[in-house]
Amino acid sequence: MKTVILDAKALNPGDLSWDDFRTLGELDVYQRTDPQDVVKRAKCAEIVITNKVVIGKNEMEQLPECKYIGILATGYNVVDIEEASKRGITVTNVPAYSTDSVAQLVFALLLENEHRVARHNELSHGAWEKHDMFCLYESPLFELSGKTFGIFGYGSIGTAVAKIANAFGMRVLCYSRTKKADDTVTWVDKETLFRESDYLSLHCPLTPLTDKLINNDTIALMKKSAVIINTTRGGTVDEQAVASALSEGRIRAFLADVLSTEPPKPTNPLLKAPNCLITPHIAWATIEARSRLMKEAFLNAQAYTEGKKRNVIEI
Repeated sequence: MKTVILDAKALNPGDLSWDDFRTLGELDVYQRTDPQDVVKRAKCAEIVITNKVVIGKNEMEQLPECKYIGILATGYNVVDIEEASKRGITVTNVPAYSTDSVAQLVFALLLENEHRVARHNELSHGAWEKHDMFCLYESPLFELSGKTFGIFGYGSIGTAVAKIANAFGMRVLCYSRTKKADDTVTWVDKETLFRESDYLSLHCPLTPLTDKLINNDTIALMKKSAVIINTTRGGTVDEQAVASALSEGRIRAFLADVLSTEPPKPTNPLLKAPNCLITPHIAWATIEARSRLMKEAFLNAQAYTEGKKRNVIEI
């Protein structure tokens, strides 16, 4: 049995091992694969592993040996699930492997924005020694305790974020299509969430209902002092609307780990917007989360070889 990993580098830049996959049989590992090379590289493989390389109907038509596609992620939009089902190809993903890591980055972004740690570290190397007082700070700095933290989407990540917000002494508001029995948060409608949140954190999948969820109309509902945090999908935000709102002072800050196109185009309006803090899609990438992802992806593939179902995506 042959396994091909099409884009290994994002998950494993060299600090993890693919050795578990070698127990399944022959293994070919490619750091990256361009679209025109997918069929050539996966031609004789029964098991194909992908992260962001697209495998659609056209590719499947040319890969008759392929019986299993393992996705190195939670999202599965890179694979044509309906076509795979027609062809009897098993497709799996890895849910919830990065919950704690994403929740951690939400507050890393928020704390950096509210206390400007990196900037004050810079001031400590040169400017502070020349200052005429014992302390040197660039204001304003903000305290989280007592503020209202809004969460849009209450799956595993939203739940983890709520726990941290509660630990900071914040009032936590939630909106989700499905309510959970949780007396540590207050459930509200969408309009109330936008109106009352000092901080609004997005934790919903990108669907037709959440496409450009943050737009001119929803921003108009928010406080001018509000901070929006996006660690879910870039498409949930109308980036031009947010950039304009930042420039015009209609919201205080925008913090993001994701953009609509990644890597971003130089013309992305958020790259030059004021009070905009962006990290390059790193929330999932802690060593612990990537190790879990690697292990779970292997267990999914191993289950397939044993005739068992594990994290199978079904339509």
